[in-house]
Amino acid sequence: MKITVEIPNALADELEAKWGNLERKLLELWVIEAYRSELIGGGKARELLGFSTRLELDAFFKAREVYLHYDIADLEQDRQTVEQLSQEGKLKI
Repeated sequence: MKITVEIPNALADELEAKWGNLERKLLELWVIEAYRSELIGGGKARELLGFSTRLELDAFFKAREVYLHYDIADLEQDRQTVEQLSQEGKLKI
């Protein structure tokens, strides 16, 4: 879906001078709000922003003081992953 936003040229010029690419900035703001509202997860945020790694997303969020959702279920999933990798010899604990 493509969304068009009409704003006065003077405002667009001012915002571009401060933020640079307005399309990218609006996408970033939308992704941040959707993530904070738990409408999308980290994987979808990474995809929408065009990042290839979680580290890129983490750095992006950190720079904007966006805190990652990490709950007990996430912790348990990470624990299971570490256990599996350890059993496969891919991780030394």
